[in-house]
Formats: sequence, structure tokens, C-alpha cells
Amino acid sequence: MRIDDALIWAEYTLVNSDSALLDAQVLLAFVLGKETIYLMTWPERDLSAQQKLQFEDLIEKRVNGQPVAHLTGEREFWSLPLKVNNSTLIPRPDTEILVEIALTKSTVNAHILDLGTGTGAIILALASELPNAVCTGVDFSEEAVQLAIENRDSLQFNNVSIYQSNWFENIQDQFDIIVSNPPYIDANDVHLKQGDVRFEPLSALVANEQGLSDIRHICEQAKHHLKEGGCLLFEHGFEQGALVQAILRENGFINIKTEQDYAKNDRVTLGHLA
Repeated sequence: MRIDDALIWAEYTLVNSDSALLDAQVLLAFVLGKETIYLMTWPERDLSAQQKLQFEDLIEKRVNGQPVAHLTGEREFWSLPLKVNNSTLIPRPDTEILVEIALTKSTVNAHILDLGTGTGAIILALASELPNAVCTGVDFSEEAVQLAIENRDSLQFNNVSIYQSNWFENIQDQFDIIVSNPPYIDANDVHLKQGDVRFEPLSALVANEQGLSDIRHICEQAKHHLKEGGCLLFEHGFEQGALVQAILRENGFINIKTEQDYAKNDRVTLGHLA
């Protein structure tokens, strides 16, 4: 089977995917150990019998709903190659908005905390832009902690500490910036039964109080771990901006603001400690 024929077959097989061709290209490039541009440069190249079988197996798994990132074991975020697995959320492009805004609030030597770090995507992205900052990422899940450590070590970021903590439970320090992409989906949300989230841990997605319980808990505790004037930033659901603003206000934060993602949806809300 030629590369171009393999892609045609895979795109047809993935007809129910919104990104059929892209999925096929990423998976075939993974099988071949090449960049996707190789597929366009050498469409007439033949797959070996082993490559053909591996590609067909991956396409079948994708048809059954498994995320491409889980099939390849990697996802790019902020131009950083990150290992991923089913112990954490798959990093998503919209979360880069949280990184962008946090950078505007950070000094070159800021102390930064990422709560619920997962793959380490957010804190590693910040560390890549702020090599003199003191960066810390924590997660409740030991599996997530180990994954984030692997990503940190692979990227050779020496200014990042990763360890286990249930939110602030094991944290003693104070920070200039606290960021979090916490669980914010209501348990009854129909989207939990659709797409890639079916293969991601519910503990990283779902929160009580219509998805706001963890955000509320973080707001209540962050006051004890932020320096004066420090900034707390959340990623949240597109309908939660006003609600998160209210929680920040109830906890004494000032200069509260909600920012939109690339699709013009409310996505990040921040406040400063008075």
C-alpha cells in the first residue's frame, strides 16, 4: 500500500471524525517515524507489511474513539513535545490562553505554582519562557506527577519542581502567580460521553456544585499562598466566567477580569490579592 492510498483509505474509514485526514496523517507519520510533511513529499512510497498492519490497527482504535494523543503517546503544547497517557487530561490549544495571560502577569524571576499540573503542560510552558522563574507543579495523582516529571526531565528544565499534593495540602511556600486548569465540568454534562473526554480521567474533569467546587476551594486557600498583589488565574468552562468572578470577589480578590479563548468564548478568569 502506498502512502497516498493509505491516507485515502484511512480518511474514508474515519468518516465520522471531524478531523479524519489530520488524524490519518498524524497516525501514519507516527508509524513511519517521520514528520507529516514527509507524507506529502513522498506519497508514492510503499508501506512495509508491518507498517500497514500497525497503521490499520491504529485507525481501528481511532474509529472506536481512542484519542490520537493516546495512540501516539505524545501531544505538542506551546511547541513543547509532551508525553501523554490516560492518567491525565490531553493538553488542548485553548489552555495556551492561560499561559499567555499568566506570562503578562509574571516577572522574570517570579515564583509560580500550577495546581493540578497533569502532564505538566502549563508549568513547563511557563518555565520555557521564564528560565529564571521558580516554577512548581503539583497534582493529586501520583501517576500524573510521574508523567510531569518525565516531561520536565525530557525537556531538561532545571527551574521546575514537581510533586504530589491535593491542591494546597503539601504546599508551604508563597507565590507571585498561581495558575490552575481544575475540574470544572458538571457531572451531568452530556459532553462527558462524547469525543476524547470519554478516555480521560473523570477526576480531572468533574467537580461538584455545577463544576465550581474545586475553583471555590482553590480561591479560599490561595489567599494564604499568594504574595501581596499576587495573581490567581483559572481556566474554566465557557459559561462560567461570571460565576468564577463572583467566587473571586467573595474571597477578597480585586482587579478581576475574564479573558476569551481563540473562539471568543470566556475561558480564563483572574484576580489579584489585595
